[in-house]
Amino acid sequence: MPASFGLPVVSVLIVNYHAYAELDGCLESLERFLSDHVEVIVVDNAGDAAEASRVASAFAWVHWIHVDTNPGFAAGVNRAAVAARGRYFLLLNPDCLVNTDVPRILSSWMDDHPSVGASGPLVCESDGSVQRSARRFPDVTTGFAGRTTWLTRLWPENRWTRRNLIASGAGGPIDVDWVTGACMMVRREAFEAIGGMDEQFFLYWEDADLCFRLKQAGWLTVYNPAVGVTHLTGRSSETSPQRSLRAFHRSAYRYFRKHGGWLRGAPPHSSSRSCSCDSFSSSVGCAWSGPPPRQRKRSRRCRQRRSRLEPQSRYCSEAES
Repeated sequence: MPASFGLPVVSVLIVNYHAYAELDGCLESLERFLSDHVEVIVVDNAGDAAEASRVASAFAWVHWIHVDTNPGFAAGVNRAAVAARGRYFLLLNPDCLVNTDVPRILSSWMDDHPSVGASGPLVCESDGSVQRSARRFPDVTTGFAGRTTWLTRLWPENRWTRRNLIASGAGGPIDVDWVTGACMMVRREAFEAIGGMDEQFFLYWEDADLCFRLKQAGWLTVYNPAVGVTHLTGRSSETSPQRSLRAFHRSAYRYFRKHGGWLRGAPPHSSSRSCSCDSFSSSVGCAWSGPPPRQRKRSRRCRQRRSRLEPQSRYCSEAES
């Protein structure tokens, strides 16, 4: 991944809110993968001056941005993006541990696949289990069969959870609707073209909204399990659980209002880039809420026929051309 005129290729963007112990671990895990092609920017929202000074001294290679208030995660990402110089942004939560050379491998892969606007790696929980971080856009089923719902916890392989949480067993890159913002690489060109993060999302759902708008603009989102991180889920939200819960529901409502309701599913895809949905549908179906009842049997037969044909996805074709 060649740098242009000494500029970094990847800008790692971390938004911190009183998660200094976790941030220490995140930066330590990232340090071994640093090079001249990678810069790290931390936006510290409403930070503790003493803790911020300690972390900044311990990791002098970090570009530290202090914000007096806490405008939220999306606003923090946008502020970091303004200061960033890389052509790729790696959004990384402070409670993530980087296990492999995510900046280099994901950016090199995206260099080879120019239709991909965003890509997410394998995300594991602290116990080593795979977090189902690649998902479909929310619809009416997400409220009772999303990642943290009671139904998913009691019956994780039910049909509605499988519809929402996809790609858990993927062995290679596949097209998805959205990937978690805990660790997501976004092409700068694509990020700027859609106006960055929507700052009306204080916390939660801003990653789904970003990928939704990327898809509207014709960019693909891909889950790439070739590299991975460990996510110590929810450490920042633990500092203010009630506010985090309110933010979750407010953001869910904003997503509902903004994108036409949970019944809509995926947006219409721009004609400027072809969606590689056929290759994905062989295992999990197209990125929409489902066919009308009278079409379900016929759609199932169509998916079975497509599965036997094993069509290749758009980004595979680009690599071969």
